[in-house]
Amino acid sequence: MGGHPYFTPQEFALRLARVKERLQALGVEVALFDEIEAMTWLSGFGSSANRWRCVVIPLEAEPFFVIRALDASVCRQRSWITDVPTFRDWEDPVPVLADALRARGLEDAAIGLDFDSYGTSIARLAAMKAALPRARFVNIGSVIAELRLIKSPAEIELLRRAAEIADEALRRAAAVCVPGGTQREAAKVAQQTFVEMGGDPYRPGPITAGRGWDFLHGHLGDEPLSPGDVVHIELTPRIHGYSSRVMRCVVLGEPEPERLRATEILAELQDRQIAAMVPGALAEDVDAILRDGVIRAGLRESYDNITAYTLGLYGDAGPRTSDFTRILHPGAGWRLEAGMVFHVYASAGGSALSESVLITENGPELLTHLPRTLLINQ
Repeated sequence: MGGHPYFTPQEFALRLARVKERLQALGVEVALFDEIEAMTWLSGFGSSANRWRCVVIPLEAEPFFVIRALDASVCRQRSWITDVPTFRDWEDPVPVLADALRARGLEDAAIGLDFDSYGTSIARLAAMKAALPRARFVNIGSVIAELRLIKSPAEIELLRRAAEIADEALRRAAAVCVPGGTQREAAKVAQQTFVEMGGDPYRPGPITAGRGWDFLHGHLGDEPLSPGDVVHIELTPRIHGYSSRVMRCVVLGEPEPERLRATEILAELQDRQIAAMVPGALAEDVDAILRDGVIRAGLRESYDNITAYTLGLYGDAGPRTSDFTRILHPGAGWRLEAGMVFHVYASAGGSALSESVLITENGPELLTHLPRTLLINQ
């Protein structure tokens, strides 16, 4: 049995028990999970989708991990799951899965799948149905994503550490945003800081320079920076896949009065929004504090994006750069709970601010701690 470098066997046992309780309530005897975030959260290990793979959780039998032979040894090193059926790179993994289910008497079981999983194609599902003609495939939805919403103390500790990295990396990246410097230099400094402080060697996040107002998620460029440029920096460091985030704007030279005013308004509205993030708060009410405030202040004619989304575990090779399991928007009818963590962000009037926020029993706790203002490099 392998061991995770941070989470204990007891942590994984608790996760498994929560999953089985949910599966039993959904009326399935076994479930397949093939999204990298779900596999990693359940087992401690996840790999890319170059070859299809999945974690299988039966209600009665032991879990197993179907994976390509090349990745089996590293899977066993990291995961508590000891049964790892394998296949060669040029072989179809579905017969391996079907044989493993038949060996456990599950060839005619109700098999749970997330029909919205990015890991299961239409062709893959058809192949599973053909290999297991007596099985019944049931849509269980995003079971793991829902269970991951409430973070354990160990997960929260990783997010705290990631937030510390985010703050320091942004300080250092902002310092090199000077005339003659480049966005790429800022990205290099940020990524070096991630690794130096114990983070994963992952891409730094959106770093975009320009003039005017609307270039928040633009492209990394090599053009030398000039006085008057503004650099939007949003950093997304990870530790063992757990990401906290922070965003600020760096102004080269004297900022325009309009941008200063917009930043002050955004910071005040965001303070109010974060203060309202208490257990039991209705998400759409929390969202309205910032959204309606920005429009009333005349900073935007409409606010067409969300104002927060959930943070937590991200897969190394997953297609999603953000977790939208819970988002703040005008129709969000769900309520905040202690243990949830959010990336709260605001952008208007040529300025952008964001924080990582933990919901505790006593209210919100900021995990990131940079001054919520423009960063000005004269």
